[in-house]
Amino acid sequence: MRGELLAKNKLLVKLRESMSATLPIIIIVLVLASFLVSVPAGTVLCFLWGAFLAVVGMMLFNIGAEVSMAKIGGQFGSSVTKSRKLPVIITVSLLVGIVVTVAEPDLQVLSAQVSAIPRVTLIVTVAVGVGIFLVAAVLRMLFKIQLSGMLIFFYVGIFILAFFVPKDFIAVAFDSGGVTTGPMTVPFIMAFGVGISEIRSDRRAADDSFGLVSLCSAGPIIAVMILGIVYGVGGAEQTLPSVPEAINSTDISKLLISVFPVYAREIAVSLLPILLIFVAHRLFFFRGTKQSALKIMAGIVYTYVGLVIFLTGVNAGFMPMGRFLGEALAGAEFRWVIVPAAMVIGFFVVRAEPAVFVLNRQVEQMTNGGIPAKVMGMSLSVGVALSLGLSMLRILLGIPIMYFLIPGYFIALVISFFVPRIYTAIAFDSGGVASGPMTAAFLLPFAQGACLACGGNLATDAFGIVAMVAMTPLITIQILGLVSLVKSKRPAPASAPVYGLDSYGDDEIIGI
Repeated sequence: MRGELLAKNKLLVKLRESMSATLPIIIIVLVLASFLVSVPAGTVLCFLWGAFLAVVGMMLFNIGAEVSMAKIGGQFGSSVTKSRKLPVIITVSLLVGIVVTVAEPDLQVLSAQVSAIPRVTLIVTVAVGVGIFLVAAVLRMLFKIQLSGMLIFFYVGIFILAFFVPKDFIAVAFDSGGVTTGPMTVPFIMAFGVGISEIRSDRRAADDSFGLVSLCSAGPIIAVMILGIVYGVGGAEQTLPSVPEAINSTDISKLLISVFPVYAREIAVSLLPILLIFVAHRLFFFRGTKQSALKIMAGIVYTYVGLVIFLTGVNAGFMPMGRFLGEALAGAEFRWVIVPAAMVIGFFVVRAEPAVFVLNRQVEQMTNGGIPAKVMGMSLSVGVALSLGLSMLRILLGIPIMYFLIPGYFIALVISFFVPRIYTAIAFDSGGVASGPMTAAFLLPFAQGACLACGGNLATDAFGIVAMVAMTPLITIQILGLVSLVKSKRPAPASAPVYGLDSYGDDEIIGI
C-alpha cells in the first residue's frame, strides 16, 4: 500500500513537472496563433494533441531515465573502471558512446531533416564521433587533465577545420554536436562518468564527472565536417523536408496512428543495444539483487513508452506548427516581430527539454544544493532566449553562422580561465543538453519556415539554430560563476549561499 502511494506521488510530481514545462509553450503558441498570424484550425488542433502527448511522454521518460538509464550508466562505469585495465576502459567507452548515441531521439529527428546526407550515414558518423570523444573524456578524468585546456584545443581545431569544409555542411555539423546530447545520452553518460570517477579518491573526482557531455558534443562536429569534406560541394544539396499535416480530427487520428508505429520501431531498435549491454553487464560484471534488476527493466519500459509517445507528439504536432509560425511571422509586414517572439519561445522551450531536468537535478545533487536547479534553469532560459533572437536576426539579414560561433566560443573559452572549474564543465554540458528534441522538432522547423519566407538558403541559414542554442548557455552559466566568484570576495551573512564555492580552497577558485 505504501509503495503504491509513493509510486502515485512520483507520477503526480513528474506530471506536474512536465505540465509546468510545456504549458508556457502552449500558451505562447496559442497567443501568436490568435493575435499575430492566422493558423489553420487543423494545425492548431494537431499541435494541442501533440502537446498532450509530449506532456505524457516526458512524464514517463523522466521516471524511466531516473530508475534505468542513470542506474545502468553508473553501474557500468563503476564496474569497468574496477578492472583498472586501460585497454578495457577505452574499448568499453568507445562502444558505449556509439551505442547510446544511436539510441538518441534528437539525432533521429535531425537526421530526418537533413536531406543532403543519407540518414544512416549521418547517424553512424555522429555516433562514431561521440564514441571517440567519450574515450577522450574518460581519459581526461583518469589522468586529471584540465577540461578548459582540452576544450580550447579541440574547438580551435574545429574552427581551423571549418575553413576546408563546404559552407553548406558547417551549420549541419554544429547542429549535429548539439543534438547528440539529449534525453537518452545525458543521463547515461553523466552517470557513466560518476561511476568512472569512483576509481579516484581525490575530492576533485566528483567535479570531474561533469564535462563528459561537453567533449562528446565536440566529436560529432569534427566527424560531420570530415564527412562534408569527403562528400564535397556536390553532395550538399538541401531540400525542405515535408511535415505532417492534418485538416480535421479524422486526419489527426490517422496521422497519429500512422506515425506511432514508426517511432515505436525506431526507439525499439535504438534501445535494444542498451538493453543488451545491461543484460551482459548483469551476467558478467555486476551481481545485483533480482529486485534492482526488475526495477531497472521496468524503468527501461517507462523510457521506451515515454520516448515513443513524446516523439509522436512533437513530430506530429510541434513540427507543423513550428514551420507555419516561422513562415508566417517572417513573411508578415512587420517581420522584425519574429525576433522578440522567438526569444520568448526560446526562454520557455528549453524548460520542456527532458534532458534539462536530468542535468539540473544532477548538478544540484553533486554540488549539495550549491548550484540550485532553479538557478540553472533560469541561466539556461536566458541563454536560449538570446540564441533564438540572434538566430532570427541571422536569417533575416543573411549573416553567416560563423560570425556568431567564432566570437561566441571565444568569449566562452576566455571566461573559463576566470571561473571555478566546475562552472566551465557544467556550462559546456548545459550547451549540449539545451539543444534537445524540442529544439530539433519545433525550433528547427520554425527556422526553416522563416528561411523559406525570406528566400534564404536552408543549408546555411535555417540549419545552425541548434548550434546557437548549444552555444549561448556556455556564456550565461559561466557568467553565473563569475557572479558567485564576486560574491565570495565580499562579506556576506552566514545564511547567504555562495553557489558552488563552499567546497573549494582559495588556490582552486581561479580555475587554472
